[in-house]
Amino acid sequence: MLNALKKTWFANLRGDLLAGIVVALALIPEAIAFSIIAGVDPKVGLYASFCIAVVTAFIGGRPGMISAATGAMALLMVVLVRDHGLEYLLAATLLTGVLQIIMGYLRVDVLMRFVSRSVVTGFVNALAILIFLAQLPELAGVSWQEGHVLPQITLMSWPVYALAAGGLAIIYLLPLMTRSVPSPLICIIVCTAIAIYFGIDVRTVGDMGELPNSLPVFLFPDMPLNVETLKIIFPVSMSLAVVGLLESMMTATIVDDLTDTNSDKRRECKAQGAANIASGLMGGMAGCAMIGQSVINVQSGGRGRLSCLMAGVCLLLMVVFLGDWVARIPMAALVAVMIMVSIGTFSWSSITSLHSHPFSSSVVMLATVAVVVATHNLALGVMVGVLLSGIFFAHKVGQILYIGSELEEGGDTRRYQVTGQVFFSSAEAFVGAFDFREALSKVVIDLHRAHFWDITAISALDKVVVKFRRDGTEVEITGLNEASATLVDRFAVHNKPDAIERLMGH
Repeated sequence: MLNALKKTWFANLRGDLLAGIVVALALIPEAIAFSIIAGVDPKVGLYASFCIAVVTAFIGGRPGMISAATGAMALLMVVLVRDHGLEYLLAATLLTGVLQIIMGYLRVDVLMRFVSRSVVTGFVNALAILIFLAQLPELAGVSWQEGHVLPQITLMSWPVYALAAGGLAIIYLLPLMTRSVPSPLICIIVCTAIAIYFGIDVRTVGDMGELPNSLPVFLFPDMPLNVETLKIIFPVSMSLAVVGLLESMMTATIVDDLTDTNSDKRRECKAQGAANIASGLMGGMAGCAMIGQSVINVQSGGRGRLSCLMAGVCLLLMVVFLGDWVARIPMAALVAVMIMVSIGTFSWSSITSLHSHPFSSSVVMLATVAVVVATHNLALGVMVGVLLSGIFFAHKVGQILYIGSELEEGGDTRRYQVTGQVFFSSAEAFVGAFDFREALSKVVIDLHRAHFWDITAISALDKVVVKFRRDGTEVEITGLNEASATLVDRFAVHNKPDAIERLMGH
């Protein structure tokens, strides 16, 4: 047990500590931005990021993965906050956690088996594009001037571009000389020092919103606990629970690939639920795993649980006790870090492989990207990708069906040999392979090499048998395997009295 504890917590002490600091600095503006999206005070997002990161660090199933307040979850809260206020959001957050724990026990993590590699690639590419697009407003020449509540948009603000370009240079060139410290951390420190020393007028973290000046306290929602409240928050909580687990499972899969390690996704489901309960009790909003911050963590050297704990603790300490300094960090420095994440996240090989991969795989990947970028809804894009994968797979397997026939001695008996899979996609082809106009006294349907999967397939077999019998032809079915025979016994009508009338609906 001690060896396992040491491996997950202290095997990469220096890397986890430094990576956690980098992630904390990148989390602050995002948590504030997501709070603004949801329509709540910035401290709601910051407290949520602290609570969720700390709880998942201890009980999560994926070491090295960062969980906090996210944009996808914030979008689902807008209407609830607008119509009912913060207290209902806190209650919805608590219910979200409870639902996620229940889903963990119900093993919803196994649904990840139905997410194909093409969908994961599309998810990653779409997220990389969204991360990059989210940085464009910061590069649009925003100049913050004293006395203005809103930013004054200019044609071009060269200091912003200069700081961002310099930050990218540090990020990519510093590792060529030394890897003793994470280059994103040096980028943030150097850009901040330059902006302060030269008094450069650029947008800073402090311009995103007021930072909290106190630690979070226990806060149970002040609202009536009745059926009416449940009717209001349950639909929102269910959406948050599903989207949160979907993004967390996808992110865990990606971090698994980045680190060549496996994770306990069932445990992660429960941990996400416990983290959201803690967030709701501390005045925070619901959250989930963040692929962008997780990639920053991994690329900065974070591998163990300590990096996630460090990110949450540092975030809170910095905004509460070092708020004046954190507020002076230029957004251009964080833009450089996020552009690095975007470039590192995008699967560039998926572009060069478009011509060599199967057409259906490429369509699934591109459709997932298109839906996510168009709707900014990662869950919807994944669902579309999974649906298309299922359709293409069903079509492909449906083509694996061959029905041959031979006329036996005497010329009045024909034997049909069925090879392949019979289900809803291939049922029509199965029926069309038989010649019902041929004058025969007997037909033998050999199913030794066939498998019937669903009631659509059984219905197709009914049609074939009843059509032959309707013309006075004797039908013999042989070779049904045990699983197919069970379906036939339960759902077929050709072997029951009044088969023709039942099949025709009379």
